Amino acid sequence: MNHLLLLPVLIPLIAGGTLLLTGRWGRGTDRIISIVSTIALLSVVLLLMEHAATGEIMVYHSGNWPTPYGIVLVLDRLSALMLCLAAILALASLFYSINGDDRIGPRFHLLFQMQLLGINGAFLTGDLFNLFVFFEILLIASYALQFHGGGKARVRAALHLVVLNLVGSAIFLIAIGAIYAATGTLNLADLAVKVAATGTEQQLLLKAGGLLLLLVFSLKAALVPVGFWLPPAYASASAPAAALFAIMTKVGVYAILRMQGLVFGPEAGPVASLLTPWLLPLGLITVVIATLGVLASRELRRLLAHLVVLSAGTLILTLGLGSPDATSSALFYALNSTLVGGGLFLLADLIAKERGDALASLTLEQPVSRPALLGSLFFIGAIGVAGLPPLAGFAAKLYLLQSAVEHPIGAWVFAVVLVSGLLVVVALSRAGSAIFWRTGNTQKLTSSTTALQSVATAALLLGSAALMIGAGATTSYTRAAALQLDDQLAYVSAVLENRVIVASGSVSGEP
Repeated sequence: MNHLLLLPVLIPLIAGGTLLLTGRWGRGTDRIISIVSTIALLSVVLLLMEHAATGEIMVYHSGNWPTPYGIVLVLDRLSALMLCLAAILALASLFYSINGDDRIGPRFHLLFQMQLLGINGAFLTGDLFNLFVFFEILLIASYALQFHGGGKARVRAALHLVVLNLVGSAIFLIAIGAIYAATGTLNLADLAVKVAATGTEQQLLLKAGGLLLLLVFSLKAALVPVGFWLPPAYASASAPAAALFAIMTKVGVYAILRMQGLVFGPEAGPVASLLTPWLLPLGLITVVIATLGVLASRELRRLLAHLVVLSAGTLILTLGLGSPDATSSALFYALNSTLVGGGLFLLADLIAKERGDALASLTLEQPVSRPALLGSLFFIGAIGVAGLPPLAGFAAKLYLLQSAVEHPIGAWVFAVVLVSGLLVVVALSRAGSAIFWRTGNTQKLTSSTTALQSVATAALLLGSAALMIGAGATTSYTRAAALQLDDQLAYVSAVLENRVIVASGSVSGEP
């Protein structure tokens, strides 16, 4: 069973390699390979999620090397949940792309699979250096996907993205070097043990390494003050790429959550809870700035990009509350915001394609050719992302606020989250009015979109309704995932079970 842990990494890797060899066989072949591999990936991930739901932590020791040597993949409830979310988002984005968006530039499907490889690897790796490697894979693919289709705006945004993330990668390596110098290991489970036992003479290196990691992951998650790259990048990217990018900020949040609970948790000796005091103020400030960006936006895709930043800030401030209830509510919020955010990027593209030269502008008048359908989808998406009943966004914010009641600065959390939610409703209402009501005397244009694109968009947006219907089961899972994260010993014991060299096939946990 443990060998299945390789498949979320191997499937997109093999698909990407195959697409590299079959690039001259035609777009149809590329589409078939990409869709089939992503369906296979989702099937495997659902199987892994079913196994993770039992509470067992699965560990794969590549090459049967003893911990902390070699590549280690680890699956618990959290990583299984994030893999499933990524696979669902990717499949909907691919179905949207095969109706023409994959033709605006070369090698779209190859890049898409490499992006999935990096995302899945980041969620599964149990080693800090391999986290860096998978980050680089997903970033290199994202650079190319950002360029996909060309154009001045995309090139400018991609160059900013490249430069900032190259700086971030350099800082990541410096942080890794500092932590390795202090502990002699980069395996996350081994780090949890050695950091807790490290003497005070290594405090400075560990604190420097930990805070530099927080800076790097904040860059990936687009938190203030290092997240200003995101709105222009996401607003200018092609729709399928922007939809998949909706989970990229969650990779940064995931990395912060792992480091906060496992390496710099309450049992980490002189550096205990190193990251936690920074999270709440970072999250609150990010939510405030992102809300102002939402209000100031005069283009729908730009508005949606600021909403992605806002969702990342909300997740970080929730994690800053530092309780299993808060972590559970953050996971539920992440599911809803990622699905709805991805769906809204696809919807914005449908709107732009039906408005001709007006595109997704909120200042130009031009009706869409299918106002009933697109207006209904926009209404669903707006409710889902703003946190209004009866969709899952409302439940997510309710759980978040409940977890903040006992916190010393819970009043600030209530104020920022509620006021931000109100202003987002105002901004989305204004955007909806501009697109669907204030259309002037202009004539409707012929729609250039297809039914499959509308179905893929609706599937993601209706994910919020599905989450609300299954809220009981979903919150039970997220609660169990939060408690498992709080149990540092279980993760460490599962990974460090293989600390000595033994004959191949006799390692506990290996099939």
